[in-house]
Amino acid sequence: MQCPRCKYTGSRVIDSRPAEDNTVIRRRRECEECKHRFTTFERLERTPLLVVKRDGNREDFNREKLLRGLVRSCEKRPVSLEVLEKIVSEVEFEVYNVGESEVSTTEIGELVMDRLAKIDEIAYIRFASVYRQFTDKSRFLQELEELARRLQQ
Repeated sequence: MQCPRCKYTGSRVIDSRPAEDNTVIRRRRECEECKHRFTTFERLERTPLLVVKRDGNREDFNREKLLRGLVRSCEKRPVSLEVLEKIVSEVEFEVYNVGESEVSTTEIGELVMDRLAKIDEIAYIRFASVYRQFTDKSRFLQELEELARRLQQ
């Protein structure tokens, strides 16, 4: 593993432990050259999963893109990056474990919204407004009513 500070390729593992619900291994490393300590994450490499967009186009599943969307919907909200990364990991785990080679943006969006509704109502509405492409206030109000019903259950 290349040191991010000096670029030396020799390092030793100081600590290793499971992370993100045992789907990732977190390793603390120390560069053998400059003694800089850094963290790496080891994740299982999976077969490519294609996301089918609304217009029929297909693109590779991209957890970073999903995380960016969540971060945007949670701007200035009391939701930690750790919580958002957990949501992304859960959604990724769920869509890969279906066993299909393709998943629709609709399925991904619903999985995300189910989790966001339990964490932060404002973030849920922000995400829903982009994901469901609200065009007028009545659609927005309809989504608020649906959220209220979800929270009462």
